[in-house]
Amino acid sequence: VTGFPEIMDGRVKTLHPKIHGGLLARAGVDDAVAAEHGIGLIDLVIVNLYPFGEVIAAPDTTYEVAVENIDIGGPAMIRAAAKNHARVSVVVDITDYERVLDAWRTGEPSAALRRELAAKAFAHTAGYDAMIAGYLREKSGAAEKFPRRLVLSFDRKARLRYGENPHQQAAAYVAAGPAGASVIRSDQLQGKELSFNNLVDADTALNCALAFDGICCTIVKHANPCGVGQAATALAAYEKAYAADPTSAFGGVIAFNHEIDEDVAAEILERQFVEVIVAPSVTRAALDCLAAKPDVRVLACGNRQRGAPSLAYSSLAGGLLVQDVDPGSDPSSGLKIVTRCKPTARELEDLRFAWRVVRFVKSNAIVFAADGQTLGVGAGQMSRIMSTRIAALQAEEFGFQLSQAVMASDAFFPFRDNVDLAAELGIRAIIQPGGSRRDAEVIEAADEHGIAMAFTGHRHFRH
Repeated sequence: VTGFPEIMDGRVKTLHPKIHGGLLARAGVDDAVAAEHGIGLIDLVIVNLYPFGEVIAAPDTTYEVAVENIDIGGPAMIRAAAKNHARVSVVVDITDYERVLDAWRTGEPSAALRRELAAKAFAHTAGYDAMIAGYLREKSGAAEKFPRRLVLSFDRKARLRYGENPHQQAAAYVAAGPAGASVIRSDQLQGKELSFNNLVDADTALNCALAFDGICCTIVKHANPCGVGQAATALAAYEKAYAADPTSAFGGVIAFNHEIDEDVAAEILERQFVEVIVAPSVTRAALDCLAAKPDVRVLACGNRQRGAPSLAYSSLAGGLLVQDVDPGSDPSSGLKIVTRCKPTARELEDLRFAWRVVRFVKSNAIVFAADGQTLGVGAGQMSRIMSTRIAALQAEEFGFQLSQAVMASDAFFPFRDNVDLAAELGIRAIIQPGGSRRDAEVIEAADEHGIAMAFTGHRHFRH
């Protein structure tokens, strides 16, 4: 068509007036100049761009190889065709092939269809460019983590039945590029369609389970962990998590950081109604067992060792908040024991467990725990003392004695009242960030009651 050879190892081939003139020529306006220069008009454009996203997802991809997989001519042709959609049809999605073919079989695509295809085409190239910009920004080591113009690219994974409520429409989108084990990238192995609330709960449950090195099970209800258990096996971890709050576990979401087998699957189905089960992998025998309840959604999230996103996004009306992902503060080091009474080795282990859990509880957050199990969770209250009372009520409801338990708080205690209540309950040790103007008063209260207290220096609000 161009009469000119491909050059520079194929880098230059479609960037030519014979191509772009054929795409951009306006019917009834540019006919004469097209004829003068021997430019044939192009009515249909279908382009598959270089697979930049797939290339950078490979762990051994070099920077040079990634750059060579940036398509230039493809996006140029797509954009030219989309601009001239008054005459040209542009297709960038294989799911549009059939209806575009049907339109050509009976005449030609309608103006409305061409406009729709053009809008999709510009979104396609915008997403492609956003993915490239993000990769180059990351590789450049740019000091500006939050650039003046934030360009994001997300691909729709699924239309959801509805949003938080039935009158709200919703869809699930996945970020372009490589990422670690996550609910949004999981493979659904069985069950009904996932709902908006299923995904929110499953995300919290999985992230909480993945915060532990040992085998952990987390049960979440309404975006808060109601039971968390850590044990030598997935089955034992589940039994602990379930026993922590059997009432709230009903209809909840269950996540593991370890493969689940037939014994785990059978125990879950025997004990409770469950909406979603998510784990890195599920054995064939476990799937055969879960098939007895075909509506249960079963997700395999894959290898937990892959890289995870570094930024988190929250929507506001007409805007977006962006922040670092909270990586959690390491409870295994850097603890400052601030009381005369020192925690025992067992209490230290329980404090570390509770500190990992409290990060995933809505603020104001309180967690009681012992022996790798949550005993009470207080979440989402306007006052911290109320969260402590709720956690105590939960523990009492299910017969847990708190005389050997520990307590975690996601933020500092503004007053000593939480410590006084903890002492009444029998709490033996407390972990909290510290940093209140009344820290001395709070420490004094702990000393009065013979409670050990550790400061972490890190707050973990979750809104």
